[in-house]
Amino acid sequence: MIDHPLTTGEIADFCHVTDRAVLKWVDEGKLKAYRTPGNHSRVNVEDFLKFLKEYSMPIPPELEEDGAGQKKILIVDDDREMVSAFRRALMGNKKYTIDVAYDGFAAGQKFADFKPDLILLDVKMPGIDGYEVVRRLRADPAGKDVKVIIISGTLDMDSVERIVKAGANDFLSKPFRNEYLRLKVDRMLGII
Repeated sequence: MIDHPLTTGEIADFCHVTDRAVLKWVDEGKLKAYRTPGNHSRVNVEDFLKFLKEYSMPIPPELEEDGAGQKKILIVDDDREMVSAFRRALMGNKKYTIDVAYDGFAAGQKFADFKPDLILLDVKMPGIDGYEVVRRLRADPAGKDVKVIIISGTLDMDSVERIVKAGANDFLSKPFRNEYLRLKVDRMLGII
């Protein structure tokens, strides 16, 4: 893994674009960078990785940590049978690492420790419901780029509107087909 700030030229090489394109991303605020005393742009590796994930661009092998390349999925649902169903649907795929929280409060703790790329989130849970979890997540700078798929057995137009207002990226109805869940997850994570 590269452990030094990246130049615009290095980023251009990784992305197969021109230096000018990289500078444009920086100027438009799409790619977080800082300026050296000589007025050169530099980008921290973490910020470049966030940029690549946000725009569903491939991560160069040189930037992957050992065991990296696997996306982290946090499943949040108070129904243990449903959690098992999610795990079975996603199990065996070496693209994912999965962790679980059984309520909204535990989801906040797991988010801080596990740092997921995607959260599969039930709407109806005791205490902190899925909508509130998403609102809190989006209020946290570390959570603004995490993908969220809200899961519910009772979706109507009002629920979908509320999901979008809360800040979720997508939704899925229960019961679900395993292939459909995997497809939705892979698309959301930029795997396909």
